[in-house]
Amino acid sequence: MTNPLQTVRPWYREPWPWLLMAPPAAAVLAGAATIWIALASSDGLVADDYYKRGLAINQVIHREAAAARHGVTARVDASPGRIGVAIEGGMRQPEALFVQLAHKTRAGNDLRLRLSRATTSTYETKLPPLPPGRWRISIEDPQSEWRVAGDWSGAYAPFSLTATGEARAQR
Repeated sequence: MTNPLQTVRPWYREPWPWLLMAPPAAAVLAGAATIWIALASSDGLVADDYYKRGLAINQVIHREAAAARHGVTARVDASPGRIGVAIEGGMRQPEALFVQLAHKTRAGNDLRLRLSRATTSTYETKLPPLPPGRWRISIEDPQSEWRVAGDWSGAYAPFSLTATGEARAQR
């Protein structure tokens, strides 16, 4: 028997419907957030010309071997608004250098900079503001005869690159 003094509460005042609706509602919100993230950001992971890039690896290896033969070392001094590179080694000093900055996770932030000669063996140019993160930096001559590359933390402190791909902080 029911108690005649007991009042019946509306369904929205009971905890069980809310507890049963919470997981599906959370799944709908998580799905909407995932769709927004997927549409708002570029993954940039798949290359259309992957086969050509695979064939080009041999050319890159050849250029890094040429840098090792000449003993090329690049001292990089990056600061907010400016990047400078000093080149040492037994090769002809080019009129300009190209620096490729590739962000480790976001291809949309990649940069290719042309550095003009400032002195006999130093080159510099303006550096736009960079988002934080790890970068792959490669320095090459305009004729694509040699190339040095390495990883860069993005910290504005001088470091050196050698033909072996090592980036070392300067002391």
